[in-house]
Amino acid sequence: MQVCRCGLLPSGDSFHYLALCLLIFVLLHVTLHAACLCPLPSTTEEVSCEFGSSKYYALCGFGGILSCGLTHTAVVPLDLVKCRLQVNPDKYKSIGNGFAVTVREDGVRGLAKGWAPTFIGYSMQGLCKFGFYEVFKILYSDLLGEENTYLWRTSLYLAASASAEFFADIALAPMEAAKVRIQTQPGYANTLRECAPKMYAEEGLWAFYKGVAPLWMRQIPYTMMKFACFERTVEMLYKYVVPKPRSECTKPEQLVVTFTAGYIGVWKGLIARIIMIGTLTALQWFIYDSVKVYFRLPRPPPPEMPESLKKKLGLTE
Repeated sequence: MQVCRCGLLPSGDSFHYLALCLLIFVLLHVTLHAACLCPLPSTTEEVSCEFGSSKYYALCGFGGILSCGLTHTAVVPLDLVKCRLQVNPDKYKSIGNGFAVTVREDGVRGLAKGWAPTFIGYSMQGLCKFGFYEVFKILYSDLLGEENTYLWRTSLYLAASASAEFFADIALAPMEAAKVRIQTQPGYANTLRECAPKMYAEEGLWAFYKGVAPLWMRQIPYTMMKFACFERTVEMLYKYVVPKPRSECTKPEQLVVTFTAGYIGVWKGLIARIIMIGTLTALQWFIYDSVKVYFRLPRPPPPEMPESLKKKLGLTE
């Protein structure tokens, strides 16, 4: 019994978090293994749905749920310590000290605080972030036309990702507010079941959405950079690094390019943040693309200059 009180063994909510982490590992292993074993479609007839169809958007949204929900839940202990460092820097001196203080006061199970709102919130954010990105990218592309889509493709990626993140943060805000209360206000609540009713009783519905504006200010610029850098990096890798067209690459080769592009796209800033955010972002793109591969979704090749534009520029005879 003394062992449990010291927090060396999981109990209650922390047991659920550990179980979810195990489920995350199993899901990733099964999905990625199945994706890599899927035969590479040789014709457009072998894809499972039409590009831009309702099924396509729904499965892209599902991929977003897995990519954001699973990765953010897996790093809850690090996120908890990071939030406490920001709120109470006098008590939590560094990342290492933050972990030590948290374990000393709450036990190992204390590192799992906030896992439930993190999983729910970032799953909803991923659904909107990736699902709506595909929607807005196709919508804006249709408005621009083929030639302008190619010429202004970076602006297209920026606009589509900003539009998607606007709605994604609205979906994330309620759970993010609950998560922050649980992680940074000792004694307020230990679980989402305790926290949500208490917040609503004290401040009403506004308690869950008063943080949406700061979320927009933080997340929209980051997401614009994340998606635009990824798209252009994939394009550059296939053009200058990969020695063959994507259509001739195997599934594992395509996923390696996806992971590499996701990592390269965020190599700006402090080393520690690069390692954390870079790896997290790369894993999100890797999982998202694996879902597309597994469900045989249409995946257009990297953009190429339209023939009509080549003629206008005198690049063809």
